[in-house]
Amino acid sequence: MALITRLSRLFQADFHAVLDRIEEPDIQLKQAIREMQIELQQNEQRLALLQHEAEQLSNLASDCKNKIVAFDEELDICFAAKKEDLARDLIKRKLETTRQFESTERQIATIHSSTKKLESGIEEYRDQLENMNQKLELLVTDIDSHPLSGHFSSVGAGVRAEDIEIAFLREKQLRSPS
Repeated sequence: MALITRLSRLFQADFHAVLDRIEEPDIQLKQAIREMQIELQQNEQRLALLQHEAEQLSNLASDCKNKIVAFDEELDICFAAKKEDLARDLIKRKLETTRQFESTERQIATIHSSTKKLESGIEEYRDQLENMNQKLELLVTDIDSHPLSGHFSSVGAGVRAEDIEIAFLREKQLRSPS
């Protein structure tokens, strides 16, 4: 089964290679540029979402920090008043908030790491897109300066009117009944 799959992929790749040679390269390049632009936009949207999520998590971490400070102040008051039952409840809430804070900080670190990778990937993708645009400009300029160079370059090249007339007479002679 794996052999059939590999052969199928090989034939498909060869077929695509033949089609690529037949089709006009400028159209393929334009399509590749469009696909790259779409991919770049999607990556920029992902980056914006990650940045928004990091901002929300930072706000949550800040809230957790403030709650922990408030719990410490309340614990001081509880211990001063010798209210150990109330202090235990506050310690439980403080521990939960501390764990939430630590989890949030880990998430923020992960998002910052992902953001940096995505930013560098976007920058590389922009460079590649710029290269593709330059290649397209060169290709379009080349096609414009040589309109028939890439298309039918050997057809009609060097054919004189006399050659056409001689070939016409030969064809006519071959087809006429003698």
